[in-house]
Amino acid sequence: MPATSGPATARVAAVVLAGGLGRRMGGADKGLIEYRGRPLIEWALAALAPQVGEIVISANRNAERYATYGRRVLPDPLPGFPGPLAGALAALQTVEADWLVVVPCDTPHLPADLVIRLLGAAQLESVPLAVAEDGARVHHTCFIVRTDQGENLAAFLARGERAVRHWQAGLASTTVRFDPAGFANFNQPDDLPPG
Repeated sequence: MPATSGPATARVAAVVLAGGLGRRMGGADKGLIEYRGRPLIEWALAALAPQVGEIVISANRNAERYATYGRRVLPDPLPGFPGPLAGALAALQTVEADWLVVVPCDTPHLPADLVIRLLGAAQLESVPLAVAEDGARVHHTCFIVRTDQGENLAAFLARGERAVRHWQAGLASTTVRFDPAGFANFNQPDDLPPG
């Protein structure tokens, strides 16, 4: 697997989270919603492709459609749509890399330096987790985690826990500040610009 063009020669994979129920989008599969002529998943894949060695897609519906992008499609390893951490766990149990970048599918303008900056901060601080923030809020579903944290995450989910921020609070971590524009996301129909 190719190394990233970033700090050290760490191998980095990414997972795009598209496994939710899209409740706030009326049940639509958010990754397949069109934005400026392309499904949201395509924006995330295009942003990540130059930054990592492998990308997988976390999806529980429309697996055949997602597979047309030439990436492995991973269903949640737990029943009942337990949330974004289940998608992260599926990736941690599957990828062969030192680090995993996790991003949601509804954030089409991800920074071009997302991976190198998150990885660099985690390595500099010698911590297993770095999370994106923009000065006003922490973007808990945009993070990089060392892949040796899979058992920790599996245990957290096995206890019935679901909140991303609560799991992250249990790990030594750092945050990295980015421009807020990189994390504009679309949670409900009104968030999508016309046209």
